[in-house]
Amino acid sequence: MHYKKSNSRFDFVIDSIMTPKSKRSQAAMEFLMTYGWAILAAIIAIGVLAYFGVFSPGNYMSNIVTVNQPFGTTQELAIRTDSISFVLRNGGGSSADVSNISITGCGSNVTAMTFTDGSSQLITVPCSTTLTSGDKFKGDVAIIYRIGDKVLDLTGTGSISGRVE
Repeated sequence: MHYKKSNSRFDFVIDSIMTPKSKRSQAAMEFLMTYGWAILAAIIAIGVLAYFGVFSPGNYMSNIVTVNQPFGTTQELAIRTDSISFVLRNGGGSSADVSNISITGCGSNVTAMTFTDGSSQLITVPCSTTLTSGDKFKGDVAIIYRIGDKVLDLTGTGSISGRVE
């Protein structure tokens, strides 16, 4: 656009406002503002989802039992209000005589069991305290055992975590 030249003081201001450079600056500023609002909306949405617990991994916690060698588990685990049950497998290459299995926060099972190599048994540990249904449970497992005809007691360890049924 061409403007008629005059000797007014404001001619310089009008000319500088209407230059193509200022139009590009305005377009850049509009671009940044549009993306700024979009980013702000995304941050608010993420904050709302976090507030309502969508990103809390504890809500999606599965029951997990892990035991160190020579024992293993089949990941079959039930945490009830009065007991904890899981399948224990001997993978040590020889028979093992288990004398005690205890779980912190629950109790112990002192029934003697013999595991031949590769065998599995269902273990149920009664809880001395009543667990609350729906609560999270986490405890350490201690297994007292002997290998073959040895006299020395060994201790196997592990952990249990999950939600009480």
